[in-house]
Amino acid sequence: MATNPSKQQFPKPQESVIQWLLDSDPAIRWQVMQDLLGASAAEVAAERARVATEGWGTRLLALQGADGSWGGTAFNQGWDSTMHVLSLLREMGLDPASDAAQRAVGLVRDQVRWQGWDWDGTWRGWEFVGNPFFAGEVEPCINGQVGASGAYFGQDIQRILDLLLGEQLPDGGWNCEAENGSTRSSFHTTICVLEALLEYELAGGSSAAVTEARLRGQEYLLERRLLRRLTTGEVIDPAWTRFSFPTWWHYDVLRGLEYLRRAGVTPDERVAEAIELVESKRDSDGRWSLETEYPGTRAVELDEEEGRPSRWTTLRALRVLDWYGE
Repeated sequence: MATNPSKQQFPKPQESVIQWLLDSDPAIRWQVMQDLLGASAAEVAAERARVATEGWGTRLLALQGADGSWGGTAFNQGWDSTMHVLSLLREMGLDPASDAAQRAVGLVRDQVRWQGWDWDGTWRGWEFVGNPFFAGEVEPCINGQVGASGAYFGQDIQRILDLLLGEQLPDGGWNCEAENGSTRSSFHTTICVLEALLEYELAGGSSAAVTEARLRGQEYLLERRLLRRLTTGEVIDPAWTRFSFPTWWHYDVLRGLEYLRRAGVTPDERVAEAIELVESKRDSDGRWSLETEYPGTRAVELDEEEGRPSRWTTLRALRVLDWYGE
């Protein structure tokens, strides 16, 4: 069993690493200023506002079609659809109150539809123009991702919440394969749903049922120490120990820790092994690499390459270590 390492085991980031993070896109800079440097609210807000007008954020916004979609569709098997771009804009911290966000998300709300799916979850065929985007479709993994963006950007996701609350499995998690008879949860689906429920609460949503479901879901992860089978203690999937960004629908240990940090969970010995794993991946320069890049067409490239130092991974690793150390 892993023991709780002391705060002193985690060195503070070198000044050169912080400068390397700051020498980047506004989407990273404002989060470094807020989460690692403790900058003032005014300084953070000013930098965050630049996400809509510079770099990756403005490039993503410029790719939105006249029909309100990205990639011409609500969802695709690549990474350039409406769902995927909104997920990226959320991760980048585009201010939901900004004119740019209001305009872009308003177009999605009013114009983008799920092809084929009727409101009651019935498949009507590809020709059928179905649910509004923020009403979601049928898979909890997809609805979790849509719900997270919808809640973050201030949209009504009540239909998605109702579906997700009704789909929680007895072990506390969720699984897209439940409709095919699976009775055990999936880490991939569960993390997508947990992020949606958390975004709803962080955006001011108040629901005892949502909170109860989310807490049960996070216990599902914690009971398994974020990566091990409850029955045998074996690592469920070695791929979860390799960190990626964007994660899309994929679970990994760093994503699990990021959720716990944002949820304000008080860390206990059940996350110690996961934290030690994160610290073990710091290189001699104090940085973390992008270990996995999922193949597919992205709307914009994030100037990162598999096997090379990653600003996104480094930022996320440093702040979960800070969360644990506190």
